[in-house]
Amino acid sequence: MFCSMPCETKSRFVVLYGSQKGQAQSIAEGIAEEAEDHGLVAELSCLNQDEKYNLEKEIAPVVFVVSTTGDGEPPDNALQFVKRINKNQSPDHYKHLSYTLLALGDTNYANFCNCGKTIERRLQALGARQFYPAGFADDGVGLELVVDPWLEGLWNAVKEASSKMASVRNDQSEVNVRDSAKEFLGLTQPDVQLNLLSITDQRSQETVQTDFHNVPSAPSTSSGQNPSISSGRTEFGSQNDAMQTKDEGIPHISSSSPLTNSVPPLSQSSLNVPALPPPFLDVTLVEVDAPEQNVGPLKETFHEVPISKAVLLSRGDSVKTALLLELDISTCPALTYQPGDSLDVLCPNRAEEVDYMLCRLGLKDRRDHHVHVALRKDTKKKGAQVPPHIPQNVSLLFLFTWCLEIRSVPKKAFLRALVEYAADGTQKRRLQELCSKQGAADYNLHVRDTSLSVVELLTAFSSCSPPLSLLIEHLPKLQPRPYSAASSCLRHPGKLHFVFSVVELPACFGRPAGRRGLCTGWLFDLIHPGLVFPGKTESSSSPAPPKVIHVSLRPSCSFRPPSEQSVPFIMVGPGTGVAPFIGFLQQREEARKRNPEAVFGETWLFFGCRHRNGDYLFREELEGFVASGTLSHLKVCFSRDGREAEEAVASAANPRYVQHNLLLYRQQVADILLRQSGSFYVCGDAKNMAKDVNETLMEIIKTELHVDQLEAMKKLAELREKKRYLQDIWA
Repeated sequence: MFCSMPCETKSRFVVLYGSQKGQAQSIAEGIAEEAEDHGLVAELSCLNQDEKYNLEKEIAPVVFVVSTTGDGEPPDNALQFVKRINKNQSPDHYKHLSYTLLALGDTNYANFCNCGKTIERRLQALGARQFYPAGFADDGVGLELVVDPWLEGLWNAVKEASSKMASVRNDQSEVNVRDSAKEFLGLTQPDVQLNLLSITDQRSQETVQTDFHNVPSAPSTSSGQNPSISSGRTEFGSQNDAMQTKDEGIPHISSSSPLTNSVPPLSQSSLNVPALPPPFLDVTLVEVDAPEQNVGPLKETFHEVPISKAVLLSRGDSVKTALLLELDISTCPALTYQPGDSLDVLCPNRAEEVDYMLCRLGLKDRRDHHVHVALRKDTKKKGAQVPPHIPQNVSLLFLFTWCLEIRSVPKKAFLRALVEYAADGTQKRRLQELCSKQGAADYNLHVRDTSLSVVELLTAFSSCSPPLSLLIEHLPKLQPRPYSAASSCLRHPGKLHFVFSVVELPACFGRPAGRRGLCTGWLFDLIHPGLVFPGKTESSSSPAPPKVIHVSLRPSCSFRPPSEQSVPFIMVGPGTGVAPFIGFLQQREEARKRNPEAVFGETWLFFGCRHRNGDYLFREELEGFVASGTLSHLKVCFSRDGREAEEAVASAANPRYVQHNLLLYRQQVADILLRQSGSFYVCGDAKNMAKDVNETLMEIIKTELHVDQLEAMKKLAELREKKRYLQDIWA
């Protein structure tokens, strides 16, 4: 007689993600990979892979990880899912579904975590129940402040939910799933309120040793660590190659930099270091008979257009360099645009940085070899796939020039992977610190807040020699940069204007010399020889062949002038934020000429800059709009004129910033917004200006309607919902 032994079956759960730039996907993949360590089985799918999951019949817990893009919109690969659940109106459709959700967003932008909030709101309206509170992570202060404790509490919550759901099924209970799901919340309450998690809350969290590898404190600096060990890397072509990179625009990092050196108390602490991400790609290089001639990007969605004009808009050294570019789009009907639209500009990585990366990999002599990427047969990574932005049969040079974002800020998973390839013990320890929980403050200070790039990180950690496959696994897609159209095709047929300021990143411990932004620096270098300066006519000599760039149109669904010409509207656009409003006003002026009998609503523009004679962009054109009656009111302020910035004090007679002028004209603003059903547009900096303008609007509503803060917030939300308060902002 045999005794049957119970066979333990691992509980399964479903992980679904929607991701625009890869962060949500990376977190979801991490959950799926770690599940096995907790005795669980995760089924990972992207939300657009609806053939791989079926929520209508799902009987296991479901974990959503989603980001938000644009003006609160879902990622491209979550868009259809969101549309689908928005259409469904049955209140019992998902009554069987038990879920939790982690939403990623950035409070520098409007509609924080809007995609996650939309999914949660619709799931609950369709009868689904949470088994674990949702987390809303803010990239503006650091995603890990919410993500890390949320993940710590997730595993027990999934187990409890799985057990409860299995019990309900096995007992064939007649208890409604909706009621039983309420019990899950009581079983899995976390120690912190995730939605209100603060930095101090995060620091007080206890670490979970089972999820991480424990690393002892760093050895004393007197332990005889050989500082020259980094010169022994084997993947460089030669020592001369390594030295050459210092002459190619990549500054040397001091060996005493706080970025690369550990100091007490962190150096004396034990560390909780994340598990090593499993490798999943096989990469081979194949020699070809002749190097490829095409040095431009793949052109499936981008159009090659010439730059017909470049004009410097700013004057003097005390202001940012602002430029206007005119593109000739006369041969590209696909680039027909409307005021409010944006265009994406695809720029290459800088040649000297690409050369440096190839040197660090020891592959400079194989730059023309073709790259073949495939999945490793033995990979343990759940849902592993070749990154979709990695084309096959392109050269190594092309891959690093047009496909990989080598200027991206390195994520902690990448730092963890680099630990394995650091030859120097001090640098190995420091990388462990930067990716650990205990080193979160140092990571933010030296990496995240300074926008340190992968190139700069590898320059600082000179003993690291990662393989090519590691970089392809971890580096995100080289993203095009968006710019607002600053013209109307009615005024400039066959042309498209856009404006930008050259971004200047200051020096820091990992960046001994400041550097320009990738795209704005490239555009400036590209057009500088033919630049037209303010007050000067274009050269009459034979023009040089026009430079070309690769662009695609990004139509706006809502950031457009009111469709009814009689509707009044207000525009707020300091600095280069005025760009789309130039298009608005050009379009309106042409419409007035063509329809002289039509009734046009009142228009206001609030513009601000530092100096009247330095960066008052489009001054002549704006004053011309006022003279023609196209622009009813132009309100301009100068933050630095006639006083030192530290001593400047705003007043009703002397406003410094656009929000001060808004307050000065609060009654007119309120009348247009609240009584005439007008529209309000904001374009520019998200981190400071857009927040200040939003708070000013709140104050105006409170004062003019005599309501409290909550009612004012509701009114602003109503304006957003009706598409009468619109933003085109960037960090």
